[in-house]
Amino acid sequence: MRKGWIAGKSVAALGLALWLTACSSTYQNHGFAPSELDLAQVTVGVDTRDTMAELFGEPSISGVVGDDTWFYVGSRWRHFAYRAPEVIDRQLVAVSFSEDGVIQNIERFGLEDGRVVTLNRRVTETNIANVNLITQILNSVGNVTSDQLLGN
Repeated sequence: MRKGWIAGKSVAALGLALWLTACSSTYQNHGFAPSELDLAQVTVGVDTRDTMAELFGEPSISGVVGDDTWFYVGSRWRHFAYRAPEVIDRQLVAVSFSEDGVIQNIERFGLEDGRVVTLNRRVTETNIANVNLITQILNSVGNVTSDQLLGN
């Protein structure tokens, strides 16, 4: 009788441990943004694009128009049970270069500095008069003559 009780208690403890770990958050890091300590190795106005590439590698994102700005982006996501993943930290380091490749400026932006920007909106706008297709067809019945239908 005592063995069954101990085994049942062990199974219950194991079940409780599994349940608690299933309800804990997991974290994932995406991308890379150099820390302030890393960036202390770089001197603005002296170091070049080649120095940045050697120290941190080339970023996956550069300027839209030209190659005069590099963007290093790192983010941390929290996943919890059935909820949608949530960004809890994002760092963007923007490194601007002059025409000859010398570093002009280094800026850091955090999640608190950002705004949601819609880059592409794929929504069909409704018509102004709120007229549906059936109403448009019915309204055009008297406006077409037989000559227009026959192409004469």
